Amino acid sequence: MFNRLGLKIKSYWQLIKSLQTFLLLLTGITGFISSRCPYTSWELTLWLSISLFLAISGTTVFNMAYDRKIDAKMDRTKNRAIPSGKVSVKEAVILGIILNVTGLSIAFCLDILFGLIVFAGLFIDFIIYTVWLKQRSAWSIVWGGISGGMPILAGRALGVGMIDAEGIFLALAILFWIPTHIMTFNMRYYKDYKKAGIPTFIEKYGFNKSRSIIAVSTVISVLTFCIAAFFLGIEWGFIRVLIILASIATSFAVYGIIKPSEKMNFRLFKIASLNMIFALIIIILGSIYF
Repeated sequence: MFNRLGLKIKSYWQLIKSLQTFLLLLTGITGFISSRCPYTSWELTLWLSISLFLAISGTTVFNMAYDRKIDAKMDRTKNRAIPSGKVSVKEAVILGIILNVTGLSIAFCLDILFGLIVFAGLFIDFIIYTVWLKQRSAWSIVWGGISGGMPILAGRALGVGMIDAEGIFLALAILFWIPTHIMTFNMRYYKDYKKAGIPTFIEKYGFNKSRSIIAVSTVISVLTFCIAAFFLGIEWGFIRVLIILASIATSFAVYGIIKPSEKMNFRLFKIASLNMIFALIIIILGSIYF
């Protein structure tokens, strides 16, 4: 009995894509701490974290349930919980509803604007990106990027009580990282995406142009983090570290354009991802230090 319960919980945990969820949660916490608001407390940070974790997880479960037929066609995803039969669609939908309703309820209790931005992220990610555009247009990744930027914008808005320029810059930095993530996997598993009938930039514009887009998007993302840190008033010591990290990522991006290859592209993806994580940590430390 306990073994079956443990396996079921493990299957549910797979539905929320924990690594992706915690990464987006980190962006939301970063946005909030960057505000240095006078009423920041561990209790408020905790409730923000719970609401974002639940809302992001619920949205991911909805996406997994809706994409089950696509996942079943792809070698990379056919063993996921729903297409493999470990979790039924009904179970997933119920779980998604519980997570989303609870997360959004907490979000609206904390602050109306915060709740609206979290809801906007949910709506854009599931309805516009997954349901409407993912199987119709390669440009769906733009909306995927916008939804990815909502947690950090929401966290910032909860801290300052409005949507400000700094919050928009932070959201843009995440938005421009998303194509690096999505297009790298589109490229790495090109045959899978083609088999599943999902339109991608690689299919529409070719590998070389797509690699150039990834490189340019990466450069814009790392530079936008630097700009955001500057406007946040973070100490120059922290900004210098961001500039060094941005320079390293930019160097790899330029090299990737000059000598494009799958190996170089995946390496750039890893560097861009690490750059984003370090940038978030530096902004948190810079905001606390202030």
